[in-house]
Amino acid sequence: MTGRESEKVAPAAGQYRERNSTADRALDILGLFSENRLSLSGQEVATALGTARSTAYRYLQSLVGSGFLEEDPQGGFRLGLRVLELARLARRGYGLSEIALPLMRGLCAEIGETVLLTRRAGGAAICVERCEAEHPVRISYERGSVLPANAGASALALLAWLPEQECRELLETQRLQRFTARTMTNVDDLMVRLAHIRRDGFTVSRGELDPDILGIAAPVRGPSGGVVAALSVAALEHRVPDRRLDEVVAAVRRTAELISGQLAVVGD
Repeated sequence: MTGRESEKVAPAAGQYRERNSTADRALDILGLFSENRLSLSGQEVATALGTARSTAYRYLQSLVGSGFLEEDPQGGFRLGLRVLELARLARRGYGLSEIALPLMRGLCAEIGETVLLTRRAGGAAICVERCEAEHPVRISYERGSVLPANAGASALALLAWLPEQECRELLETQRLQRFTARTMTNVDDLMVRLAHIRRDGFTVSRGELDPDILGIAAPVRGPSGGVVAALSVAALEHRVPDRRLDEVVAAVRRTAELISGQLAVVGD
């Protein structure tokens, strides 16, 4: 490389560093907004960045020009429509699993039991995500497992909020298999059970699908308010004695509500 070529390269590298610096400043400004600070003055930005007021205004005007900020009629600057558009696109990029998994991991760590996320497919429930607790005895519900409509907490939670006639017709067309002595196979009995689940907002099953397995499930609602999934805990029954049941039920319901809340934001 000749000396002349070297002279051409150096300014380009310097310009690249300058562009990065400007981008960093712009991100710093956007990061100043919060629930309690919906508008910023030029002086507030200058103070936060540690720059002259004129420099702060240059950054602000650049953000206004690109639509990320706009002038607030009450004075100062507020977030612009471009930010709202990016927020909408960001929300659309998140699906049920992406939203649910971090919260499922938190629930699993909190209660020390396996957590499942299931969705309905016709007359069955499909396990779509799981977070397994570390225990010597492994709960064997894997992603992709198909669970029957009439047995287990998650399947019943998915059915409970269907319109009554639709639910009855679905159950009447299924071969309702008995898995244990506790499995319910009578449609009328199941309809009564589902009404109780709707009333309570959750369900607890004991040994209905697998002996000695306790399940606790609550509905997950989508943006329109309909039930789109069930969040459940599966544990060996002796690990969740009666004295601990209310605690685990409350944790499952709280987490299901948090997932539902985030799905509602995504759907806005």
